[in-house]
Amino acid sequence: MELKERFLKYVGFDTQSDPESETYPSTAKQLVLLNHLAEEMKSIGLQEVEVDANGYAMGTIPATSGYEDRPVIGFIAHVDTSPDMSGANIKPQIIEHYDGGDIRLNDQLTMTVADFPELPFFKGHTLITTDGTTLLGADDKAGVAEIMTAAEYIVQHPEIKHGKIRLGFTPDEEVGRGVDHFDVEHFGAKFAYTVDGGFEGELEYENFNAASARIEVQGRNIHPGYAKDKMINALQVVNELNNLLPPCQRPEHTEGYEGFYHLISIKGEVEAASSEYIIRDHSRAKFEEKKRFLQAAVALLTEKYGEGVVKLTLKDQYYNMREMVEPHPEVIDKAFQAMQDAGVTPIVRPIRGGTDGARLSYMGLPCPNLFTGGMNFHGKYEYCSLTTMHKAMQTILNLIESWGK
Repeated sequence: MELKERFLKYVGFDTQSDPESETYPSTAKQLVLLNHLAEEMKSIGLQEVEVDANGYAMGTIPATSGYEDRPVIGFIAHVDTSPDMSGANIKPQIIEHYDGGDIRLNDQLTMTVADFPELPFFKGHTLITTDGTTLLGADDKAGVAEIMTAAEYIVQHPEIKHGKIRLGFTPDEEVGRGVDHFDVEHFGAKFAYTVDGGFEGELEYENFNAASARIEVQGRNIHPGYAKDKMINALQVVNELNNLLPPCQRPEHTEGYEGFYHLISIKGEVEAASSEYIIRDHSRAKFEEKKRFLQAAVALLTEKYGEGVVKLTLKDQYYNMREMVEPHPEVIDKAFQAMQDAGVTPIVRPIRGGTDGARLSYMGLPCPNLFTGGMNFHGKYEYCSLTTMHKAMQTILNLIESWGK
């Protein structure tokens, strides 16, 4: 199956994950695509194909005879789409020979170069966009399609000599649980690559240290006409806490290696309210300082309003993979060369986010991240370059051949 056809088929599956769910995977509809991928792997000739009890779909391309001693490498992508916007009834639009200008998604919505200045880079490419009503699902079905198309090519071209290759497709990456039950030992790879990046040439082996924070405020609701020195307005306390955090350390004011506090939710009423944050920083020391600062802010409000009014739940999510990947420079060097051989200029930059690869690296599977060609993830402006997707697929093929030498 050709790459474009495969990608368009995969985005037809609604695989949105659910952060409120307590099941694993968080939504049963993810299993529809995961089971489909297992059947597809079998049909193109992969072995050891399975979907385990937690929904992980895995398969193997056996080593070329005589190449069994080469390192086992893996390629991993996630099937779920973000809870931020609907992933159902996606209607992709294809633009051949893109002219580098504004893109009209529908009668009410245009993606402009002024708002998205990277667009002219893709002049001459074939782009796949949304119709402005849903996300596209390039995150990470572009990666899934690239891995599967590369696998099919390898099976059909036995003249390419290689070691054992493992494929892994995971659920629930978008809700931070993508590798909660991933069995690294069973997967059996020495090194792996997540194919879950964006812009052409991205090669990422640094990511944020990450934590989540939930603040719960128990207020005291009194009739406002008689509230003096009695009422504790939980909504005001939540707002007061937010105002204690430095405005310059919000996502909209940071870039590169700069970390942030990101307020993602406020809920409640006068009697009780809550807010949720994600905390990010590439520096472990600055990450720990951000958590201490938030704890100090909560302590200050506790001193003001009394014990039991403000409760903080702070939870680490993942850490910067760099310290796990750097001891294995060949993993990066081979990816760098594979991109160059595919006609791609490598762009080594820190991930302003996280991937399954970050946690996998700490689980004993060094796992940097490769570009896919997808852009503007998680919303109605999401698009991908089919031209870049072909280069991503070629990068995978080059890596397979390189590790086989």
